Amino acid sequence: MAEIPEHILRRSAEARARAEGRSVEEVMAELAGESAAPAQAAAPEPAAAAAPPAAATAPRAAAMAQPLSGNGGVDITALSATTGVPEHILKRATAARAKYEGRPDPTGGGAPAGGGTAVATAPARTATAPVPTATAMPQGVRTQRLLTVVKAGAIQQVKSEPTDKVSVWPHLLAIEFVALLVILVVLTAMSIFIDAPLLEFANFNDQPNPSKAPWYFLGLQEMLAYFDPMVAGVLVPGLGLVGLMLVPYIDKTPSVRPSDRKLAIMIFTFFIVAAAIFTIFGSFFRGPGFNFVFPWRDGIFFDDLLTILE
Repeated sequence: MAEIPEHILRRSAEARARAEGRSVEEVMAELAGESAAPAQAAAPEPAAAAAPPAAATAPRAAAMAQPLSGNGGVDITALSATTGVPEHILKRATAARAKYEGRPDPTGGGAPAGGGTAVATAPARTATAPVPTATAMPQGVRTQRLLTVVKAGAIQQVKSEPTDKVSVWPHLLAIEFVALLVILVVLTAMSIFIDAPLLEFANFNDQPNPSKAPWYFLGLQEMLAYFDPMVAGVLVPGLGLVGLMLVPYIDKTPSVRPSDRKLAIMIFTFFIVAAAIFTIFGSFFRGPGFNFVFPWRDGIFFDDLLTILE
């Protein structure tokens, strides 16, 4: 029976050791015993059996150390004839060892472009060389090789929400033009059915009591009853205008939904409610001498409203 090459025997032992979770030395000893038993049963040869392991591997080591072929690779044919290992196995083993050690392929497959450089192979290991032990794998653990990682995609296509935007022309301008026509019709109807003539020229000897400003200034006139003219006429209106101008810089939310614009709506509502309260008080709750009165008991003291009601 032909002798099994040592590197093939070692590869088989490492594979079995990984599969069974045992050490490589134990598997090597078992394989050596299995290969020695048939040889002894068939035809024991005293001379060959007495030879040390190093003597058995001497021809193979000598063949591996022989000069390379002319193309910069190992002479696989001569090495196969010396060791008895098939050529295709020798080619694969030599290429794998060269790749593991970071050297060019001595068989000629990975030779450098320059060529001509001889690459000497290391002598084969003997049976007495220390064998590295493989890490034992726990019982029941199966190893799997990861081929690739594929990023999972969404099953359904996700579309962005439509934005609340319209084109200026013709959509926005058409709406504004319709609103303008509606307001024009309402004002025309009021001017036809409601008589609101202009008052006579002002007479400084006969001033009305109370003397009230137009309705859109009554809020400021009402504040004069509580604060100094500098505060009521300059400071408060100035702060109000500055506050309204700062609203776009304080609330930068791009959404147009009222639920997302709570701060802006709160500030605007505060100013509108305050102006409405002061205007209503100045119009209906101020009488002669700009004193506080109840309109449902003392009447309404406002020239424009009395003219409209007459």
